[in-house]
Amino acid sequence: MTILGFSLYTWLHILLSLVMLVTGFVVVKDLLRSRIDSAWMAVFLVSGVLTSATGFGFPFDRLGESHYVGIISLVILAAAILGLYVFKLAGPWRWIFALSIVLAFYFDALVAIAQLFRKVPSLGAPTASSEPPFLIAQVILLAAIIWLCVKAVRQFRLTTA
Repeated sequence: MTILGFSLYTWLHILLSLVMLVTGFVVVKDLLRSRIDSAWMAVFLVSGVLTSATGFGFPFDRLGESHYVGIISLVILAAAILGLYVFKLAGPWRWIFALSIVLAFYFDALVAIAQLFRKVPSLGAPTASSEPPFLIAQVILLAAIIWLCVKAVRQFRLTTA
């Protein structure tokens, strides 16, 4: 069954990614205020893991860029989960957690931008990732994320979850 040209599985993957993006804005904003809302954080982490995991459910012959992003994202999310739930943000796990959350958000946003350029003709969908509109969007996102990483690591002072 397809809806608007996408399978139900694809819609599930898209929905999970959108949930991660929306909750990502909230959890990153909270990090910058040295706060953690346990419900928002749990939804962000679960939707992040499921987004990356469902990405491997699409047919493929060899690992592609999206698979490598998924693997990296899962490792980053694992670090965030360990830092928060296992190590309780003790010692270096505080900054590892903060950095991991921002980077996980970045990788989801990176893929979202790539998919928008591929699927939305009005964006001038580039045929290659080296075309200027796509590169400009990626550089702007990367600059924003670097700024957020530095700010989150410096400002996140919460000592307990």
